[in-house]
Amino acid sequence: MSTNASLLKRYRSIMAPYLNPLYETPISIDRGEGSFVWDVEGNEYLDFFGGVLTTMIGHNNPAVTEAIQSQASKVLHTSTLYLSEPMIELGEEIGAASGILDARVFFTTSGSEANDTALMLATSFRNSNEVLAMRNSYHGRTFATQAVTSQSSWLSSRISGLSVNYVQGPYRLRSPFQDIPDEKLTDACVADLQQIIDTATTGNIACLIFEPIQGVGGFAIPPDGFYGQMEKTLSNHGALLISDEVQTGWGRTGEHFWGYQAHGIIPDMLTFAKGVGNGITLAGVVARAEIMENITALNFSTFGGNPLSAAAGLATFRYVTDNNLQENALKMGARLKKGLTTIADTTPWIGDLRGRGLMIALEMVEGGAGVMEPSSTRAGEFIETCKDMGLLLGKGGVFGNVVRITPMLNVTEEEIDQGLETIVDAVNSLD
Repeated sequence: MSTNASLLKRYRSIMAPYLNPLYETPISIDRGEGSFVWDVEGNEYLDFFGGVLTTMIGHNNPAVTEAIQSQASKVLHTSTLYLSEPMIELGEEIGAASGILDARVFFTTSGSEANDTALMLATSFRNSNEVLAMRNSYHGRTFATQAVTSQSSWLSSRISGLSVNYVQGPYRLRSPFQDIPDEKLTDACVADLQQIIDTATTGNIACLIFEPIQGVGGFAIPPDGFYGQMEKTLSNHGALLISDEVQTGWGRTGEHFWGYQAHGIIPDMLTFAKGVGNGITLAGVVARAEIMENITALNFSTFGGNPLSAAAGLATFRYVTDNNLQENALKMGARLKKGLTTIADTTPWIGDLRGRGLMIALEMVEGGAGVMEPSSTRAGEFIETCKDMGLLLGKGGVFGNVVRITPMLNVTEEEIDQGLETIVDAVNSLD
């Protein structure tokens, strides 16, 4: 029988050398049920990361499993060259939910590909290669999305045909705007945006791409209305807005179905991925029809919106909406954050507790009183300790020092409390 150690040895010998498992002693997940998973050695874990926010409504969710099995017995693949009813139906539902007027949908296989496609659409529509992105952002690992990613630890290449400038964003703890109150932060960042436009661009800007809550960046959250104020400046230059909803979409923030809705705007485009298929490969772009229509070359997607993925997406979408999981994300997120407050306030190496809905982060620091040096070492030790105690968490942040806590949207009170108990035990163990 395979073990975690034997699989790690094989992983190291065949997989790309720049791939790294999350833990110092990695595990191989063999099966899952709801919020729980078991590794190949039979160890049980409460999963509060969901394969990087991808298993949105629980492992082996009956509605999704049944939809996949039913579709698999018919046909697995047709491509966009054929009329696939599951693809068309899912496109109709996502387009209607997007809030974008006269919406059109293009399905892809990953968030990176979705963001890459959105950038292609924006630059083509605006006839400009000038793009704005946010500092501390992450948008993917493809050629174009690396160009708009502003985290050195995640950058493979800076070579690009895009001219990219980065605007000051919502990450506060170690930024020049750390001590600026929320009501002033937006004004300061908008002023920074205007200065960048005036000094570093021709003014013919294709777009601003942004995450309503920065995901890999460690769940940095701007004040409500932040991107609405930026849009007022950008509209003077005709620039498009692309909302990267790969991690914030489908109710995870609790307060809104899409993250952009906290900012009083409707973007020209949004991208979605991660949990929309509850683990099945599914992503895409929603854009106004006139933007999509600007692409006139022959185009199709081999795997985007294939019948199996679309069936999983439909089941996931309907499960989220029919069971009002957005409200559950709001309530359970509040319960989780409240439960973490005391431990965050009394632990000197936890520099910040932040989050919205079921996107909660703990930022790990080191140093004496008042010192906030990032500690990726402590973050690694913490998630390793939690794993050994039976709880799976994630890690992120520009310095690799932010612990990301993202339970399933249908997580229960009992599971939240179990996770909190483990987190407290892990903190006490490290102390």
